[in-house]
Amino acid sequence: MHPSLLQIGQPSSPVKLVGIAKLASQGESLKLGHQVEYFTLPAKALLNRCVSKRVPFEWTINPYRGCEFACKYCYARYTHEFMEMRDGLDFERKIYVKQQTAWLLRQELKQVKRGQQIAIGTATDPYQPAEKRFEITRSILEELALHHGLEIGIVTKSDLVVRDIDLLLRVAEHNALTISLTVTTLNTKLARILEPRAPRPDLRLDALAKLIKAGLTAGVICAPVLPGITDSPAALDKLVRATKDAGGKYISANTLFLKPCSASIFLPFLEKEFPDLVADYRKRYADHAFVSKAYSKRLSELTTALRKKHGITRESRHRAYPPPQELEQMNLFV
Repeated sequence: MHPSLLQIGQPSSPVKLVGIAKLASQGESLKLGHQVEYFTLPAKALLNRCVSKRVPFEWTINPYRGCEFACKYCYARYTHEFMEMRDGLDFERKIYVKQQTAWLLRQELKQVKRGQQIAIGTATDPYQPAEKRFEITRSILEELALHHGLEIGIVTKSDLVVRDIDLLLRVAEHNALTISLTVTTLNTKLARILEPRAPRPDLRLDALAKLIKAGLTAGVICAPVLPGITDSPAALDKLVRATKDAGGKYISANTLFLKPCSASIFLPFLEKEFPDLVADYRKRYADHAFVSKAYSKRLSELTTALRKKHGITRESRHRAYPPPQELEQMNLFV
């Protein structure tokens, strides 16, 4: 059995693995990072088709499975459960590196029709530390640069994106490309505990400024907005102003999406760092994974007003939404 499965308390009796779990079990260990293991993933497909009408893109690409940034609120932790990994921490400790990505993408892009959008980095960060070693995202961009007429959005928390400015310009020459830097807070101390291994907020904004200076279309996604932690009007005002100062073309905000697998990590974090907020969060997310419509409306009105105040009128078409299969359930929640 694959070493990563042995380390998460799988039963001693044989377990029949299928689908992505079977592929993961066939992966080879590459090397160890800082509290991180890397494994190959013999992927059979790279492009994921989105059928939900609630998202502004038709296709997604995630170069890796798992993410080293260890964001306490990350909604994508559940994706490791597809590989029979039930410990939420495995998502940040066991990173799967997809193989044959450029070749796969070349075949699959034939399915993409003109005007359809491809979002890169919806579940895992394409510029996480693994990218420095394996350059899977760069190989994907090199393939995309050979094509014309695509609409592509990249979402990342990493200033490593500036490494690829030359390549991004080549992609943008014949395709519509948007790059979004996710910034949850400008408070470096707060960011360090919320997103332990992600680059500092100022580094992300510096990266934004460099992308803009190079002539690329880029902006900020403030996601997730955390009630009582990052949602004060003053904090959001500073972030919108900083985005404007960096030359960002847009800024949008999304609320916290808290599935049980995420709550198992996030709520103990709250108990340690923000004990006074635990009861409020348990009440907000007692019966659903989303905040109330009233809270979402207030946040939307606030960000709209702040964009107007600071002269940022355009929003990106590529946003950091929860996975489409979760959005299909939104009508069930208040």
